Amino acid sequence: MLERLRASSWNRRSFRLTRPTVYTTFAMRSSRSSFVPPLRFLLARFAAVIALSVSSFASAYDGHPKLVVVIVIDQFRGDYLERYRAQFGDAGFRVLLDHGAYFANCNYNYANTRTAPGHSTLFTGAYSNGHGIAANEWWDQKKKRMVTSVEDDATKLVGVSGDQTGASPHNLLADTLGDELKLATQGKARVFGVSLKDRAAVLPAGFAGDAAYWIEPKSGAWVTSTYYRDNLPKWVQDFNAARPAQYWDREWKDAQGKTLRSTAHRKSKDGSEAGFYEVVGPTTFANEYEFEFARELMTHENVGRGPATDLLSISLSPNDILGHQVGPDSPEMHQMALDLDRELAEFINFLGHQIGLADVWIALSADHGVSSLPDTVKKLRIPAANLDAGKLESQINTALTAKLSPGHPAAYVKLDYPLAWLDQDAFAAARVREPEAELAVGEAMKQAGLRGYYTKSQLAAGEVPNTALGRKYLNSYSPEGSWFVMGVPDFYTVGPSKGTDHASPYNYDTHVPLALYGLPFQPGTYRTNAEPVDLAATLASLLGINAPTHAVGRVLTEALVPSHRSATPAGEGQP
Repeated sequence: MLERLRASSWNRRSFRLTRPTVYTTFAMRSSRSSFVPPLRFLLARFAAVIALSVSSFASAYDGHPKLVVVIVIDQFRGDYLERYRAQFGDAGFRVLLDHGAYFANCNYNYANTRTAPGHSTLFTGAYSNGHGIAANEWWDQKKKRMVTSVEDDATKLVGVSGDQTGASPHNLLADTLGDELKLATQGKARVFGVSLKDRAAVLPAGFAGDAAYWIEPKSGAWVTSTYYRDNLPKWVQDFNAARPAQYWDREWKDAQGKTLRSTAHRKSKDGSEAGFYEVVGPTTFANEYEFEFARELMTHENVGRGPATDLLSISLSPNDILGHQVGPDSPEMHQMALDLDRELAEFINFLGHQIGLADVWIALSADHGVSSLPDTVKKLRIPAANLDAGKLESQINTALTAKLSPGHPAAYVKLDYPLAWLDQDAFAAARVREPEAELAVGEAMKQAGLRGYYTKSQLAAGEVPNTALGRKYLNSYSPEGSWFVMGVPDFYTVGPSKGTDHASPYNYDTHVPLALYGLPFQPGTYRTNAEPVDLAATLASLLGINAPTHAVGRVLTEALVPSHRSATPAGEGQP
């Protein structure tokens, strides 16, 4: 038995046995071909492989693995890893690319490629028609204003002065991987979410999460909600007292020493003092800040050291903050990727020392991609445009007024391009019901330049063409919010008058990386089709727990080592 195991495990995956050394000892940066790891690490790794083969697969119930870390990079296109692969070091992204299971052809199968839907999809294993989060915000008919996907009047912010509304996952219509992990272990597993953005911390943590932390935009202080706890832990208070100030008044430079951005204090366009999110947020320092907070959380909360498997979600927001301004092809985004590679290496090093990489699984993905800057696209004679969403909203409302209430202007829609939210009261005053109102808005959107549209009523009834595009919009449906119309934009046509955006069904927005690192995963680049919904299904199956309630993803059996493949049939997790 031992000889067979030695032959199959060592020869087939010999480089995997060196991983704990290569990626936890950063003083050794020799080439992989000449690097010879110390014998004690090989023996430890060999023992881990033996244990894996004997047990066949891991179990969350007894804490194997100790920790699952899911890193979500906000607005990180699927082509970035290939574009910059040769420039990455050995210990960051290439841990996942060279020594993990990397899916190069992973796409969201829906159209509403935004932050809140993306994070919900990754952790519920469902699309918006399952988890209910169709947008970052939507029109609330009772409040007569837009509300965010996570704001909750029943909660308050913790960590700031005043009586500010808090956040919770109360709008989710499905549970998450973390929720099922909690249920399976009777609450022994710990689940945490970290991000600069509230929605990107709250939605991954799910209903049962121990805590979600995000920042107060002005000060950069980490906050939470009374949904999780009434007071900030002392370690968070101490962090807030000392760390945010260290990220001000610094210069972000590229490899040649050119200053790309400064975090010096400055004024916003409205004359007020610019806050932490605005100034530090679009720099590499904000990624450092998030990883630093995650390390503090792991240390003080003993994450990965409990009796059951813990789950930590880290959503890195700076890529998105910067990407909207400069686009995916800019020198700043290039440097951001290279700096993030270094920061990721340092965090993986920390995981190795804190827990041991044999006891950690790491998943990497993104919530959406992004369009190239339209001005860049047009230089290549490809149709593209920056629209002014405010003017477009006015144009649509003017057209609706002319049709429904001539001489009596009304704000019939609130446009979150390319999605229009309808004010039901305005249409009621014109004596127009939902189906007719949505059709009228859709036609006005087409007149304003959109390629097509899908109404909420159509999507609710499943009345879409049986095409790839039709299915993407069907997966984007949610019963939440007011009446709405999902416009179909032209490719490379974005809402803001400057910069760029996402929220389309096109590949540049749907294509994201998906990579998995850990003992169960067979290293390699996989070019089979994969979707972000597959992440939750795969992790749940390997942990021996139920998939989230509405999960429709498949288990990625092609990327599992043989012992795991035999335990997980190819069709498991499919709808």
